[in-house]
Amino acid sequence: MKLVVLGLSLSSSWGNGHATTFRALLKAFAARGHDILFLERDVPWYANQRDCTDPDYCRLAFYGDLAALEGWRDEIAQADGVIVGSYVPEGVAVARLVQEMAGGVTAFYDIDTPVTLAKLERGDFEYLSPEVIPGYDVYLSFTGGPTLRRIERDYGSPAARALYCSVDPDLYRPTGEAKRWDLSYLGTYSPDRQPTLERLLVEPARARPDLRFVVAGPQYPADIDWPANVDRIEHCPPADHAAFYSASRFTLNVTRADMIAAGWSPSVRLFEAGACGTPIISDLWDGIETLFRPDREIILAPGGEQVLSALSSDADAMGEAARTRVLEAHTAAHRAAELEAHLTEAATTRAEAAE
Repeated sequence: MKLVVLGLSLSSSWGNGHATTFRALLKAFAARGHDILFLERDVPWYANQRDCTDPDYCRLAFYGDLAALEGWRDEIAQADGVIVGSYVPEGVAVARLVQEMAGGVTAFYDIDTPVTLAKLERGDFEYLSPEVIPGYDVYLSFTGGPTLRRIERDYGSPAARALYCSVDPDLYRPTGEAKRWDLSYLGTYSPDRQPTLERLLVEPARARPDLRFVVAGPQYPADIDWPANVDRIEHCPPADHAAFYSASRFTLNVTRADMIAAGWSPSVRLFEAGACGTPIISDLWDGIETLFRPDREIILAPGGEQVLSALSSDADAMGEAARTRVLEAHTAAHRAAELEAHLTEAATTRAEAAE
């Protein structure tokens, strides 16, 4: 299969979760024998922070603006499948171009589904609009559950299918690091996540000054009052993620408000941490129990009291159980097989409709 992907970024993981998602998925998709071209808009904030410039599993090329996409018309027209990702700059115009150029299946890959749907409801068409959704043969969604039917019913998608994030187990595995922190958190600052981070990490840190905590990620305001036992790491690149998780007795998962409301929206951090054998403490949302078994593979904590209780428990068994679950169901190889099946299904539907 020849696949063209137009995504937010493959080259830079700075301040976004898209790059690591695409890297894991496309590496596994290429391993199934497929040919991939990734087209990325050349923007300065990623150009200055690139940590992947020559992937060995796909061709990576940059385009300067919409007009420059004309130079890739033949590649798009001849591809068996073309995927446009969420948050692609001028994504609505890109959708129109792709749907006009493509000769094969077209798909929208929404790595931010609840955020996207909330934007659509308030008339914010930054990278997707209701008018282009029916033109995509399949809507691939980071959110499963009832949201899939909603996308088909309310927005006219011919087929909405879950394609959760995943992990590359070759990159995310236990490293044997000495434990530096009792509880870690890895994530870019988000105003709607911060109250939960305060409740589940900052307040426990204040309550237990004898324990060590860390928050890694960019864009946190300078006026946040971090306790003395909370370390700050401004940016932890993907190459350091496995060591970061392995140095943590437990790690915390905090979910954005829109994703909690939708449910069935796992963060890639869940699978990355699990693959490293690091026990996970998470906030609560519908569907999480379908991914990890509570109290055996994950700890669900509504408040700081449950976090402190978890930190007093034995982490080894839960970390190993989480790793086993990830390797059985949530690797990039699993998602690549699902992507292939979704694109094949869409191609079959197109062929039948053309008869």
